[in-house]
Amino acid sequence: MRSRVVELVVNGRNRELLARPGMSLLAALRERLGITSPKRGCDVGSCGACTVLLDGKPVLSCLVPVETVDGSAVRTLEGAMRDDGTLTELQQAFVEGFATQCGFCTPGVIMAAEALLAADPDPTREDVVRAISGSTCRCTGYTAIIDAVLDAAARRRETKVEVAS
Repeated sequence: MRSRVVELVVNGRNRELLARPGMSLLAALRERLGITSPKRGCDVGSCGACTVLLDGKPVLSCLVPVETVDGSAVRTLEGAMRDDGTLTELQQAFVEGFATQCGFCTPGVIMAAEALLAADPDPTREDVVRAISGSTCRCTGYTAIIDAVLDAAARRRETKVEVAS
């Protein structure tokens, strides 16, 4: 098998890369495009450190062959900041709530949480637990992470109410 060109929209930018046969989306992002927020943790889909949004849905990028997503949109933590470079409510809640600790799992957790908040602006604690259940964190014990996601949801709801008024 030969390498082939794959076209993606990554963090809002059209990107082309030469993908070797069987190359994972994670490897393509990190090795070909220099995007380092998705982390290589387990390479078998059990840690969640490589979670990105693929066409708006969270996926474990270590398990996705890049050639199968030609033409898709990928969003990583690098693309999750506001256009002016400031942190989103979710990112700010993680910082203020000490939900990051070592930070290795943080990009994947934030992307899973972004998908949840896009689908449900008022999640329950159980919804958050379910949404981040694919991510392994060895530092925080998850309480700070769950609280940060719930705090961000509340901030987003408040902001929308203020804007609408």
